[in-house]
Amino acid sequence: MAQVDRERLTLPAARRLRHKREFDQLYARGRRLGNSHFGITVHRNDLGLARLGLAVASKPFGGSVPRNRIRRLIRESFRLRQHELPAVDLVVSARPLARNASAPQLRASLDGLWDKVKVQCAPSS
Repeated sequence: MAQVDRERLTLPAARRLRHKREFDQLYARGRRLGNSHFGITVHRNDLGLARLGLAVASKPFGGSVPRNRIRRLIRESFRLRQHELPAVDLVVSARPLARNASAPQLRASLDGLWDKVKVQCAPSS
């Protein structure tokens, strides 16, 4: 297996949504996509890169351990696919069915959503 450029597969702060106003703007202007495990709100940006925000509610997931497990899986999936995505801001929210799903099911679900984002938000030439 070829050595992968470590810089390319990091998740720096520039690739994350962290402020309430960013989330609010995205929810107001964004397009919604989803499946049984996750919902995504997506909107194009002018930054030339995809950025990720997470919204994993505590009520359906209970304590911090299952909630953080879901967050880690989402971040890892995004980290590996970030360079395939168009320049968009994304907020991924976990749905209650995600709590009892296996890690491979969740990864497959996220991969399907990343593919939807690539197709539906591709830049028009």
